[in-house]
Formats: sequence, C-alpha cells, structure tokens
Amino acid sequence: MTDAVIVSTARTPLCKSWRGALNNTHGAKMGGHVVHAALERAKIEAQEVEDVIMGCATPEGATGGNIARQIAIRAGLPTSVSGMTVNRFCSSGLQTVALACQRVLAGEGDVFVAGGVESISLVQNEANKHHFQDEWLHRHKPEIYWPMLQTAEYVSRKYEIPREAQDRYGVLSQQRAAKSRAEGKFKEEIVPITTKMKVIDKNTNVESTKEVTAEHDEGIRPDTTYEGVSQIKPAIEGGVIAAGNASQFSDGASACVVMDSRLASKQALKRAGMTIDDIDLVEINEAFAAQVIPSAKELGISWDKLNVNGGAIALGHPFGMTGARIMTTLLNGLEDAGKTVGLESMCVGGGQGMAMVVERL
Repeated sequence: MTDAVIVSTARTPLCKSWRGALNNTHGAKMGGHVVHAALERAKIEAQEVEDVIMGCATPEGATGGNIARQIAIRAGLPTSVSGMTVNRFCSSGLQTVALACQRVLAGEGDVFVAGGVESISLVQNEANKHHFQDEWLHRHKPEIYWPMLQTAEYVSRKYEIPREAQDRYGVLSQQRAAKSRAEGKFKEEIVPITTKMKVIDKNTNVESTKEVTAEHDEGIRPDTTYEGVSQIKPAIEGGVIAAGNASQFSDGASACVVMDSRLASKQALKRAGMTIDDIDLVEINEAFAAQVIPSAKELGISWDKLNVNGGAIALGHPFGMTGARIMTTLLNGLEDAGKTVGLESMCVGGGQGMAMVVERL
C-alpha cells in the first residue's frame, strides 16, 4: 500500500504586515525561498518534483498570476515542473498538503511540494472589490460575505465566551510562544530571509527601503499580561474581539515536501477511526480565541496538548500560509515531544472548516 509522507518543512518568520521585514517582499520571493529550503532539507533534486501546490487566500497582485508557478520558477525548479494555486481562505495552506497527499495516493506522482504564501502588506489594501458580492447571495445568505471579525463576534455570542476568557487565552498564547522561542523550538522551522523592507520616516513621511534579514517571528510579546490586554479597545464598539485575543496580520510563506513513502497519514478523526484520546498534540488555528475556546471544549481537548507553542494570536496569521505553517509546527512539536499522532484544525471563511490527522513515522 502506498503511503504519503511529509519528509521536510521550511517557513519564513512571520512578520508584521505593513510594518515588518516582509512588508515589501513579493510572494514569489517568499515562496521560492521556502520551497528551495524544503527541497534542500529533503535532499530532493529539482527535477524530481511533480508539481508545486501553494495556497493563498488573496491570489492577486503580489500573490496573483498563479503564484505557485512563479514560486516554482523562483525556487530554481525547471520549467517542466508545474504550479497550482489553491484558495480555500485560511485553510489554503493545509488544503495543499491534503491535495499533495491525495495525488501521491492516487499514483499521480512521487514527489510534490505543498505550502502557502500570503502578503497582506502588498495585497489586502489593494484588493479588487469590483462586483464583490452576488446580489442573490447578499439577500439570501449574507453571512457568506461576513468578515472573520463579524463571524468571531457571532461565535462569541452563540457560545457565550466572555471577553475575559478570550483575553486570558490570548495571554496564554503569547506566553507559550515566548517560551518556545526562548527555548529555540522555532529555530528548525524558520529559514532566515534577506530582503528589502519599506521604511517611512515618521517625521518627514519620506519612503525608502533598507536591506534586512528576518530571522524571528515578529509578533511575539513576552511581556504580555492580562491586565494589559484587558484594557485594549474592542475592534467593534460594544464587542469582545480585540487585538489581544485575535490573530495578528502577518506576511510569510511555508512549504513542505510530500512524497511516496516507498521512496523514503491522514484526514480527520472519524475517517481515521480515532477519538481525541488517540491524539498526542492538537493545533487549532488561533484566528480568534472566541473560536478556539468552544472548539476545545466541544472536542474535549486538554489545554496541555493544545497549541503548546502558542499560535496565531502570538505568531501571526498570513491567511493562505497559516495551514502549512501549523503543519510545520505540529510535526516539529511531535518530534520534540517524542509523540506520534497530531491533529490540525482550521476555521475557514464562509462558514467552513478543515482538519487533518497526521502520524509521525
């Protein structure tokens, strides 16, 4: 029987959108950087790759034009290697891993690269909004167009998650991420990237660029306290979602090499024939504390195996990249802890979700 296995991973640091080191970096450069690194780590020759599948939640502008194909070329792969861009919003990066695994199992090829990329800095404020909404859907199913902030407020009300619980979870994420970074647990995930950063002089408003090397996630704040985050104004007047309990806007890219196990496991709990007790580590994307808290409660996940290295509240959330980043963190976490089975779960815009179970061999 053919098995699909992830043999290597690599990611950039997660850098603050608009203000961080990757605020002026094209998606092709970010993605090419991590794909090249992942292949080097796997000791795979470029011509062995069947396809490069990259997720992106906003595939236009600096991440448009079939960005996966651009990434493949930028990574140094021959033009015979194709590229496919996938958009399933926040689970885009995880969807690419699933697709790569499925293609291995189907016998379509032996080696694939999967991952995700997002440049919120260069795309979000420039996104094309022309005819953004369908008139029928707007009348009959308007929530499909809700921004995630509105969705998070709805979830908070539905599951009665108070602001204090969300803020305390946000602090926990920051504390865990700070501890993990101090212990060097992200070092093996990250491949430093040298690039040109846009800088605006605060006094003159003159714009310039400077060369920087990004080596660490920029959103981690070791000095975060509940007393501090509880004073942050909510994003919506009268709401409970605030900067301390929501994911940060970030830029970044992540990639992994998926291949046939004969050269060198999957889906969610019910399909895998497992219960939550069979899972050693769980990663739920921290788009908002409001969605993590009820999910953990509903599934009966203990806090000591959930997001043990912190999550998007502390690290950041480049939408289409995060699913692949979490897979990288989950696999490294399993190896670090000497554990075997992990579960990744993503909330997805438009009322969707996605999950995948992986086993460390």
